[in-house]
Amino acid sequence: MAAFAILQLVLVISLFHFSSAARNLAETSDKNQMQFQYHNGPLLTGQFSVNLIWYGRFTPSQRAIVSDFFTSLSKPTSDQPSVATWWKSIEKYYHLAHLNTPSSSLSLSLGTQILDENYSLGKSLTSRQIQQLASKGALNSAINVVLTSSDVLVDGFCMNSCGTHGSSNDASQIRGSKSNKFAYIWVGNSESQCPGQCAWPFHQPIYGPQSPPLVAPNNDVGLDGMVINLASLLAGTATNPFGNGYFQGPKEAPLEAASACPGVYGKGAYPGYAGDLLVDPTTGASYNAHGSNGKKYLLPALFDPSTSTCSTLV
Repeated sequence: MAAFAILQLVLVISLFHFSSAARNLAETSDKNQMQFQYHNGPLLTGQFSVNLIWYGRFTPSQRAIVSDFFTSLSKPTSDQPSVATWWKSIEKYYHLAHLNTPSSSLSLSLGTQILDENYSLGKSLTSRQIQQLASKGALNSAINVVLTSSDVLVDGFCMNSCGTHGSSNDASQIRGSKSNKFAYIWVGNSESQCPGQCAWPFHQPIYGPQSPPLVAPNNDVGLDGMVINLASLLAGTATNPFGNGYFQGPKEAPLEAASACPGVYGKGAYPGYAGDLLVDPTTGASYNAHGSNGKKYLLPALFDPSTSTCSTLV
């Protein structure tokens, strides 16, 4: 019971960081559901472009934080640990699924960026409108990422999620034709709406132990929080793109590659404490990964399916 109580507390603190739905482990009494496992569905493979759809007002420096993160996934830096090192650990999922050939890996590159600064669909969006915005990006072998600014309301935002990931409606085409793979991610800027839920540990948490917030590595609580959520959802998109890949718990509210390790960013993490992280001696900012153009990021731990443990960069 004590272990279960601790797990519940961790989930309360980190609930909003990950995937699309509220998690209620009390509802998953089936032991098989509680095991992180591969459900024999397809993973994303091949060459994919990551296209960014900026909805609302973002400054050029804010856009650079996100675009440099995605560039860093395939661009190793001399400084370690790096974003590329974090992303490379996803390969374990492909190996365990017996997708060992070069053509069965996932290669990401930053594609186009679309600016919608005039709020073409208004400042209150539904999930269907999020998909509509995502469709503005490439529809072939693409991951289209919708980022909403801090003044945009999205159904479910702050109440049960900080972001979602999904795929285009025609799932049969996605699975059957490499040229029709279209996945999407949405993440909102929580700086003014719910930073204590979606930007922890860079903001005081609403629930759980009240430890002091960490200094954000790019000096932007909202955007650095968005990167955490983007990283988590990107890992889920790659390893559970259609709801039948790798996950734990019910299919309707799965714990995925990153969300299976809520609140864990470094070794020694416990509820309310993100773990032992690197600290920039000049700014005092906490981080665990180096990226392109001198950027630093805080990335979530990834569940290691070969050891059934949460693997951290530091």
